[in-house]
Amino acid sequence: MAERDGIIAIDQGTTSSRAIVFELQGKIMATAQQEFPQHYPHSGWVEHDPQDLLDSTINTCRRAIRAAKAAGVHPSTIGITNQRETTVVWDRQTGEPVHNAVVWQDRRTAERCAALKAAGHEALIAERTGLLLDPYFSATKIAWILDNTHGARERANKGELAFGTVDTWLLWKLTGGRSHATDATNASRTLLFDIHRQCWDEELLGLFDIPLALMPEVRDSASAFGTTDADILGVALPVEGIAGDQHAAMVGQCCFRPGMIKSTYGTGCFALMNTGAEAVPSRNRLLTTTAYRINGEPTYALEGAIFIAGAAIQWLRDELGIIAHASQSEGLANDAEAEGLYMVPAFTGLGAPWWDPNARGAIFGLTRNTGVPEFVHAALDSVCLQTGDLLEAMAGDSGAQQETLRVDGGMVANNWLLQRLADLTGLAVERPEIIETTALGAACLAGLQHGHYESLEDLGSQWALNRRFEPAISRSAREHIVEGWHDAVRRTLTT
Repeated sequence: MAERDGIIAIDQGTTSSRAIVFELQGKIMATAQQEFPQHYPHSGWVEHDPQDLLDSTINTCRRAIRAAKAAGVHPSTIGITNQRETTVVWDRQTGEPVHNAVVWQDRRTAERCAALKAAGHEALIAERTGLLLDPYFSATKIAWILDNTHGARERANKGELAFGTVDTWLLWKLTGGRSHATDATNASRTLLFDIHRQCWDEELLGLFDIPLALMPEVRDSASAFGTTDADILGVALPVEGIAGDQHAAMVGQCCFRPGMIKSTYGTGCFALMNTGAEAVPSRNRLLTTTAYRINGEPTYALEGAIFIAGAAIQWLRDELGIIAHASQSEGLANDAEAEGLYMVPAFTGLGAPWWDPNARGAIFGLTRNTGVPEFVHAALDSVCLQTGDLLEAMAGDSGAQQETLRVDGGMVANNWLLQRLADLTGLAVERPEIIETTALGAACLAGLQHGHYESLEDLGSQWALNRRFEPAISRSAREHIVEGWHDAVRRTLTT
């Protein structure tokens, strides 16, 4: 069997770590996945043991590399994509974490964020970073660890500690502590990075009381990050691509032109629209972020988050018990008579463009005929209608012409959902052949740096369409449904 080059993508997520080996043409040759424990020390707190993140990553990489080699594919480079904003601080000498990782979902710093907002700092933070002042991001998590771990702040001031998002933590450990670096996408999610100057901002570091000595070097998303120790993965490989998960998915979807949009549907939903070389400020409380950075040139995006997407179907299954499997949702929705029925799934508040953390879920329009199919229909509709709100906000902020929506994530196997998404957004919806776009994007960045691909355009030519869904209802019908949705949302808002 002739040996072929491949690329291994590490996809370190919130509940599991995965390793996928791709052929250079994008075909998946091997995959391995391992879940790890979640820790909830107090209400609203979410932590991971950093060692669990590392061990599960190493185990899945070893398994995937063995399987790929058995199929005649030998990885030549590594790309890393990761859960964003999750915060790790460790000792530079021992490599030991000083505290559990504080996860992106964690809300323990809400009071600190509220105090900073009340003091009038949000405008400066938004202008420099493109982000909102929220516990979601890394800065207040870092400060909390320094303030609540014995001796940590003094040691950080002496340069004895290191901070990293999960990509940086994995890179440090896989390279034997030789590389303390991140990429511009992950840096952009910390509240400490000036996305315009593309560097750590000393004024923001001072505002959050975080020493510069703690911070990693920021590099391009395709860059020479370091080489793994041979005894860790069984082979020494260069790490040459890093991007946060949503940014990697944008690369995997080849959304390289301004106006192109990708939307990932999992537990929640994240939509990013390429805005090119311009960091477009949002008037609709979207986030402005670095989409990726290649050859020192940043490309920007507008991002909107939906907190509850697939989680609405999980709720019907796990809490109400009215369906047994998420896969039933397609057939049930197709059988529903759900005119005028709306589910606003604000189980944990509403995300963009509403940003009301105190809103709570509600269902409007119940009748005596409302049954299981109608509940499923309304849950799936809520995903489509929330997406429509994000797209409308993006169009208003950027003025860009939107033509298609490229989708990925676990929910996109549902054809009914994607047709409904096209109907309720008025955009053609495209599902790619390879829906593992997050891992694929990390692999593409590594392959670009390694020389397997010549350019982003070269990568774009490899994107393959599985199915395209065109809008099939009239504009007036769409507007009627959206009007009813907005009325339902307004009735749940608390601000």
